[in-house]
Amino acid sequence: MKPANPDPLAQLTEIRAIMERSSRFLSLSGLSGVGAGVVALLGTAFSMRLLESAFQDSSVVGGYARLLHSSAEMRRAELPSLLFLTGGMIGLALLVAFFFTQRRTHNDGQKLWSAPGRRLAVALAVPLVAGGLFCLRLYLGTDVAMVMPGLLVFYGLALLNASKYTLDEIRWLGVTQIGLGLVCMLFPEWGLLFFALGFGLGHIGYGLVMYNRYERPGKAGKPVISS
Repeated sequence: MKPANPDPLAQLTEIRAIMERSSRFLSLSGLSGVGAGVVALLGTAFSMRLLESAFQDSSVVGGYARLLHSSAEMRRAELPSLLFLTGGMIGLALLVAFFFTQRRTHNDGQKLWSAPGRRLAVALAVPLVAGGLFCLRLYLGTDVAMVMPGLLVFYGLALLNASKYTLDEIRWLGVTQIGLGLVCMLFPEWGLLFFALGFGLGHIGYGLVMYNRYERPGKAGKPVISS
């Protein structure tokens, strides 16, 4: 049995670390991030083909650029297809995230739907739902060019909000998404490429770092908890 640390300050620090770990969901899988990124890249490719077919423009960003400059009636005509594609991407990404995170929580001897897991889900969902509805209103109005920057910024804010209840590293993914969203405001016609960069490559890079840091056999470390 490990002897108790005689230093009172060290004991308080250890107690605080235990309390922090019990209040946070620390079993997020890096592979779930990689999977979500792959889904986002595939979804971007399907979106490009969909808009290329709808607007008869085969250039890299031509279809999306034409969508931004199209009439409200034409955008509404494309809305069902885009919502169906978006719903499919979200559903598939959630399935991938559930599979890998459930597997990791099982290996860690934890429960996925624990109190910290519920707090994390709520902290992530509230900004995402609000942002999704806000961007839908932009799409139906006259500020359609701000839809993609809005998606990136709201998603980044959701990650920042959720980082209070999980690994600290997710905060930097959130900051990255917000930064990309702000830059995307300057180049709205390249919105789909910013989407691929943020939701696709951003998740893949984050997932690989997290897997290598915490999950890879022989390389796993303890999650970092900041004050």
